Amino acid sequence: MKKIVLLRHGESLWNRENRFTGWTDVDLSPRGQAEAAEAGELLRREGFHFGRAYTSYLKRAVKTLDLVLDRLDLDWIPVCKSWRLNEKHYGSLQGLNKRETAERYGDEQVRLWRRSYDVAPEPLAADDPRSPHRDPRYWGIPREELPLTESLSQTVARTLPYWKCEILPALAFCDELLVVAHGNSLRGIVKHLKGLTDEAIASFNLPTAVPYVFEFDEGLSCIGDYFLGDPEKIRALMEAVAAQGTKQG
Repeated sequence: MKKIVLLRHGESLWNRENRFTGWTDVDLSPRGQAEAAEAGELLRREGFHFGRAYTSYLKRAVKTLDLVLDRLDLDWIPVCKSWRLNEKHYGSLQGLNKRETAERYGDEQVRLWRRSYDVAPEPLAADDPRSPHRDPRYWGIPREELPLTESLSQTVARTLPYWKCEILPALAFCDELLVVAHGNSLRGIVKHLKGLTDEAIASFNLPTAVPYVFEFDEGLSCIGDYFLGDPEKIRALMEAVAAQGTKQG
């Protein structure tokens, strides 16, 4: 049996402040560093030994991966980074407090921006200092491919080709792979693997730094999935993620 573990990064500084983050390169909070280390310890106790790892260009994911691999004593394995695993781009919402945004626009509008499949926030202006067009890490990527905002469907459209062409085929020569990325880029992969509807993925929330294991047969077909950890604790963490975009969040 082959396995791929999906892991959302540990809590970031803007997660802690309940802000829309998107492609803003925000660091891990102290809690996020501890969460990443705990995830690494859990994976070590469960006997995982990854042959390769994947992550985004954003430091909260990169540093989470580094902490996990350190706990596993696997700092030496190949690591592939891709902008296609970046978080959904939240456009002009990036940096705004989610609760304050809900107070201004209403819970339902914020829910659509955060969790609907097809609704994207207002885009950044092309000359906005936050634009990826101005960021040197993306200078080798065609300008038309870099988003100024995204819906989840658009996030899926740029994430799945990397999953299908790079990550999944690597299972042919590695029995266990680790993917450390973001709530929405990983939700897109989960939607694809589990065949979830657009409506079902809207209510699916990934907590920070909880390993999500997918099992595959020798033909690379997905045959099962499960979270590692206490089910009640994981459920409570999922509910906390869902509440972040409300007036009460």
